[in-house]
Amino acid sequence: MAGAVGVGVAIPVSPAAAEALPKDKVQGSPATSAPARSYQFFDLNEAAFIEAFVDHLVPADELSPSGTELGITIYIDRQLAGAWGRGARMYLLGPWAAGTSQQGYQLPLAPADLYRCAIRAVEAHCETVHGGSFDRLQPAQRQKIVQALSDGSLPLQEIPARVFFDMAYANVMEGLFADPIYGGNKDKRGWRLVGFPGVMAAHAENIERFRGKPYPVEPLGIADLS
Repeated sequence: MAGAVGVGVAIPVSPAAAEALPKDKVQGSPATSAPARSYQFFDLNEAAFIEAFVDHLVPADELSPSGTELGITIYIDRQLAGAWGRGARMYLLGPWAAGTSQQGYQLPLAPADLYRCAIRAVEAHCETVHGGSFDRLQPAQRQKIVQALSDGSLPLQEIPARVFFDMAYANVMEGLFADPIYGGNKDKRGWRLVGFPGVMAAHAENIERFRGKPYPVEPLGIADLS
């Protein structure tokens, strides 16, 4: 996982979401202002987009809180602010011939640059077509945008829409199920959702014992073992 670096930007969020941060990251007085999440990569407009995008993919329901409340946006922000976002292990020197779908990611953009370009293009499309930013659209309008991103039909000009969607969707899933130490999966709710026992590699003896039954253990993360 990439380390987090950079300067934080305070973004107003709900009290539940702010609980995912260390206390020194929460700014403002509760009596006078909403709690804030400290983003290291996203600016205000990008944060509004990514929170709406994540919460559309992972809405709050009877099974779990929303994706933002689960810390998924914090996870993505940390990755983009760190070495992975800068493309530290990617070949970025070209030449840039068109690749095939089997060859994987083929753009001359580090992930952070891809996100920034894609968000800017999606927001421009939303303003032109719907007269408002993505976070202000109705759920049905958001769904059309997300669907067009996923099937590659949304014209983003600079980058293929599906390339951005595939990366962002993968990052959302990582933020939902990765170890909580990386910012997402708050309170291990993603793990609890699927019955995953955590990082301990000492459960083999219970495979047959609990086959087809709920596995009654408290999930453990990396921080629980230190």
